[in-house]
Amino acid sequence: MITLLARLRRKKSKLIVGLISGTSVDGIDAALVKISGNATSTRLRLIAYDTYSYPEGVREYVLENSLAGKGSVDILCSLNILIAQFFADAVKKVARKADVSLREIDLIGSHGQTVHHLPDVKRLFGKHVRSTLQIGDPSSIAQLTGIPTVGDFRTADMAAGGQGAPLAPYLDYVVFRSKQKGRLLLNLGGIANMTMLPKNCSLDEVIAFDTGPSNMVMDALMKRFYGQTFDAGGRVAESGSVLPHVLKWMMKMQYFKKAPPKSTGRELFGARFVSEVLRRSRGKSKQDVIATATELTARTVYGQYTRFVRPKNKIDEVIASGGGVHNKTLMRALRSYFSPIPVLPAEDIGFSSDAKEAILFAVLANETISENPSNVPRATGAQKPVILGKICLA
Repeated sequence: MITLLARLRRKKSKLIVGLISGTSVDGIDAALVKISGNATSTRLRLIAYDTYSYPEGVREYVLENSLAGKGSVDILCSLNILIAQFFADAVKKVARKADVSLREIDLIGSHGQTVHHLPDVKRLFGKHVRSTLQIGDPSSIAQLTGIPTVGDFRTADMAAGGQGAPLAPYLDYVVFRSKQKGRLLLNLGGIANMTMLPKNCSLDEVIAFDTGPSNMVMDALMKRFYGQTFDAGGRVAESGSVLPHVLKWMMKMQYFKKAPPKSTGRELFGARFVSEVLRRSRGKSKQDVIATATELTARTVYGQYTRFVRPKNKIDEVIASGGGVHNKTLMRALRSYFSPIPVLPAEDIGFSSDAKEAILFAVLANETISENPSNVPRATGAQKPVILGKICLA
């Protein structure tokens, strides 16, 4: 192990696959990235990227067994290995897409599939416990691909008193910091999170937190109403009108008042939240309900910015990434709120919006084998910088 890791550290550049399946469980994002250097000297180039869908029924099975009181230990044990097999398949597929053999790939960084995230402290048997569970066993991925794999990135930060999230601020700092501009990085995945990079900032000046739901609620409603996994282009939302009484209730969620550091997920904005949205909007059109969920994302993103970021920070531009970038109705609403500050997709500055989260885990894996801390304590609430992830050898 020591010989292998030393060899990897000595390499001037590495081919690394980053993997993630997000909170919406809509597929596995796989990015093959060429990375040279580490920490602030990191340079990267995206070689290939794609999203690989799960077989029919897997998404629903994972979501059903991610609810409190639902997923039994036997089901989660099986899912842990099943998801790892799909992740290993994604590595092989993205390698084929790039016409690269598995033997040429140096490392895999896998976030896995989150099934539960409990960032707030719970007292158990005299101990203070924060916990999270990402399935898709990295040891299995390593054995199935023959490639060393780093996984389980969140728990070290939680052991140091953090929330284990968000993890994106490290990549945001390494890639997007600017000496000339203050930038707000906005990720619109299942959950929305933002990273504030003040002009010419250091890592300990970075502010980041989850703002609330992005696509999660919209996607769940689209599945319920239309049997579709998302609102393509935001067309359904565009045809509807916001329901003020439902939006008002949504905005009262205590999470939106909570000061950072903070993180959230399906535990707050999953099936129970969606069921209450449906109850409160009974008798209203499907389009109006989707429009209201879309407005929730835009309004809470901007509201969290004005409450927790704007008072002490000046931004020159907002750079958005994630699936929500393709929702024209959502992007139009965000541009209206932030005007005259421009809201740009990451592509406008030469970065892939869709691949960003997968690239993140390639970068984090590179930091792990370089023995560099890659959490951002100001963002997660951890007491100190820590090295993230577990290294599994093939």
